[in-house]
Amino acid sequence: MKKLATLAAALTLTAGSAFAGGYSAPMVEAEPIAVEESTSSSNAGLIVPALLLLGVIAAASSDS
Repeated sequence: MKKLATLAAALTLTAGSAFAGGYSAPMVEAEPIAVEESTSSSNAGLIVPALLLLGVIAAASSDS
């Protein structure tokens, strides 16, 4: 019986130190997202196709 009480006391002492810090959920911080705005007034997505269309029209009109 004395061995059982000693074992119980040893387990009680070690169990207390195992949970000493408690649980804290990890904090996840989101990084800020930087958005760059364009200040130019012309849109390159429209200029290039317009120039290509003008080139096709010029080539078609000069092929007489």
